[in-house]
Amino acid sequence: MTEHEHEHHDHGHEHGEDRHEHGRGLWSRVSHVVKPHSHDAADSIDSALESSAEGIRALKLSLAVLFLTAVAQAVVVAFTGSTALLADTIHNFSDALTAVPLWIAFVVGRRASNRRYTYGYGRAEDLAGVFVVLMIAASAVVAGYESVRRLIDGTEIGHPWVVVLAGIIGFAGNELVAQFRISVGRRIGSAALVADGLHARTDGFTSLAVVAGAIGVLLGFPLADPIVGILITLAILVVLRGAGRDIYRRLMDAVDPALTEQAEAVVRATPGVIDVEHVRLRWLGHQVVADVAVVVAENLHLVAAHAIAHDAQHRMLHEVPKVSDVVVHVSPESRSGDHHEAVAHHQPMPS
Repeated sequence: MTEHEHEHHDHGHEHGEDRHEHGRGLWSRVSHVVKPHSHDAADSIDSALESSAEGIRALKLSLAVLFLTAVAQAVVVAFTGSTALLADTIHNFSDALTAVPLWIAFVVGRRASNRRYTYGYGRAEDLAGVFVVLMIAASAVVAGYESVRRLIDGTEIGHPWVVVLAGIIGFAGNELVAQFRISVGRRIGSAALVADGLHARTDGFTSLAVVAGAIGVLLGFPLADPIVGILITLAILVVLRGAGRDIYRRLMDAVDPALTEQAEAVVRATPGVIDVEHVRLRWLGHQVVADVAVVVAENLHLVAAHAIAHDAQHRMLHEVPKVSDVVVHVSPESRSGDHHEAVAHHQPMPS
């Protein structure tokens, strides 16, 4: 079999010739046609759309919770005239709207691929994630500036008990949204949604600063407000570091090494695979696409080699989390020479 006979296999998830372990014979083939396998191309698309829809539902619900939280705080502001609480309320209103770019990204990410964007629009999520990280950075700057300003100039809080209550409402609303977004984001594999959840958590920290300031007034120690504000600024910087790292890794096509090891083990365990040349994984939105190169016996017929590649693809789709597309390249065992010699000079030199 020549090198040209070992081209890439199965960009989609077609299973017409795959070696399923779901039974043999005419009836199993007919039932497979009537009830397609869960990793057929259409089902993989449906899965991606479903996870995007779940992300949008999470954004809708959390946006409503944040809006109600800000409204409740606004009522307290009107009653107490607290400047600190007014700033926190405005902050919560404005930051609730940062979910909108991510919402747009989820919608855009569902668009089909085309001649220009051959991989689709999944990267829109990562771009929205960059925006969210910048907003977390802005929160740290504002919180730090306000804390230092209050430390130097001092501040007064009217109706401190009411302000404490409003701050607790702000923290509870933001933390509820944070846990919900982070949970859904991790479940569907959206780093941007997780980052937006962390953003909500930083807003909750800001509300805690308002609570600390009011308690400080009640205890006769008004400097508690700016001091706690500085500590919360440091906490926001820690959150910023984690969110920024996750989005950076997505933009750089990084994956968890354990996921790569799992994928390689699955491919290596495929019957007929002699060796694995490489396994490459990358996130595309909240789905993982894979590029695999395997080595099979040199004397195999093309159809047999294809069956092995298809089996490896099938196993990857079943056993590796979040994988939605697999490209498998098959090479013959090199006993009679280097089958990659023609393209060897195009390969990057090892470092």
